[in-house]
Amino acid sequence: MDGTRYRVTSSARVAAPAERVYRILADYRSGHPNILPAAFRNFVVEAGGVGAGTLTRFDVRAFGRTQSFRHEVLEPEPGRVLVERDRDLDSRTTFTVEPAGAESIVTISTEATSRPGVAGRVERWLSTRFLTGLYGEELAKLDAFARMGPNSLGQVDSR
Repeated sequence: MDGTRYRVTSSARVAAPAERVYRILADYRSGHPNILPAAFRNFVVEAGGVGAGTLTRFDVRAFGRTQSFRHEVLEPEPGRVLVERDRDLDSRTTFTVEPAGAESIVTISTEATSRPGVAGRVERWLSTRFLTGLYGEELAKLDAFARMGPNSLGQVDSR
């Protein structure tokens, strides 16, 4: 029996132009690591580093457990849509940046497959709650980092 596809999405306004916000998201060496929530650990760029073709690995601590992930970055719409495709699981996270005057609207959306049955319903409920909080933190850190100006490379802690 197959699992159920589900999606978790969060959006927020970021006080920076879309071009700057996208550059931060696509730069996995000096941009994106600055916006990762505290649950992310051991973030490593294995290949590339900016945009499509970048390969990363990292751990996420959730519910008392640590899980390792390996992602490949795709850019189906460079400058607007960035996708992190999991290299081991059937999931992908999409970052969409829309211009909103001098600001941006950023949406983070993960599509994944859960186990079937009751276990899958519990899995979807827990992961939806966890990811919603995670994305809220990530979007707040993105906003704070983007406000620091185009030459800032220091880490931001918005907790």
